[in-house]
Amino acid sequence: QVQLVESGGGLVQPGGSLRLSCATSTRIFSFYSMAWYRQTPGKQRELVARLSTSGATSYADFVKGRFTIFGDNAKNTVHLQMNSLKPEDTAVYYCQGFDGMDYWGTGTLVTVSS
Repeated sequence: QVQLVESGGGLVQPGGSLRLSCATSTRIFSFYSMAWYRQTPGKQRELVARLSTSGATSYADFVKGRFTIFGDNAKNTVHLQMNSLKPEDTAVYYCQGFDGMDYWGTGTLVTVSS
C-alpha cells in the first residue's frame, strides 16, 4: 500500500523559511503528479503546488515566487521549500500523490507567528 509521510513543519517567524518533505513508499515516478495542499480550520483544502512526472510545476497565485516544489528521485521524496512566510501561510500542509487514485499523508502543521 502506498504511504506518504510529511515532515518539516513547525513554528517560524514571518519572513522566515521552512522546507517540508514528503517521503513516499514507492518511486515518485510511479505517480502522474505529486502535490502539496494546505488546510485551515473551517476552510476547504486548497492546492499549493504540483509537480508532474514531466517535471512541470504549477503554483497557486498566493505562493508564486515564494514556494518551490521539487523532487528527489533517489530518496523518493518531494519537498516544498517555503520562503518569505506570512502569517496567512499558517495551515496544516498535506502531501498528495495521484496515479489514477489519490493518496494523502496525514499532514504537518506550519505556524507562522512572531
